[in-house]
Amino acid sequence: MDGPELKPEHPALAPLLGRWRGSTILAAGPWGPERTVDAEVSYSPMAGGIGVVQSYRHVEADGTHFEGHGIFTVDPDHNDVLWYYVDSTGVPPAAAVRCTWHDGVIRVERPSRAGWTRHAISVEAGVLQHVSELRATREAAREGVPDAKAPVTTNGKGTSYRPFMRSVFHRV
Repeated sequence: MDGPELKPEHPALAPLLGRWRGSTILAAGPWGPERTVDAEVSYSPMAGGIGVVQSYRHVEADGTHFEGHGIFTVDPDHNDVLWYYVDSTGVPPAAAVRCTWHDGVIRVERPSRAGWTRHAISVEAGVLQHVSELRATREAAREGVPDAKAPVTTNGKGTSYRPFMRSVFHRV
């Protein structure tokens, strides 16, 4: 049976493949004070090369952990990247989101109950970086969603993005 020729050799996904170890800086918020945690992530081909599975995990000083798993694939009609991601916060997204890929950086914005999360994932000079930022919506601030109390911007859509997690990894 012939299927799409997506393969993880797509230039946006190929540099991610492998196991990575490093650290994540978590910004201060309702989840606790600013801190740095040991972290690991792996990207593995799946489904005969149609996609890439992402598995992230970090362990807190008290032994608790956070984990997240994603699936990346390429839309064969548009040659751009799609990402579906769930994590241990317990709030799965409704659908995969379309990413942009430019100058070696995968970028995505995805909605959540509290607002929007923006991600930038890249590999440069053997270093994998994943930066996550949050932007609260006016509705989230009204409903008292944690970390959504910042003032609404003049466009009425929400606060400006602010850093939440910054991960830096080296290949294992």
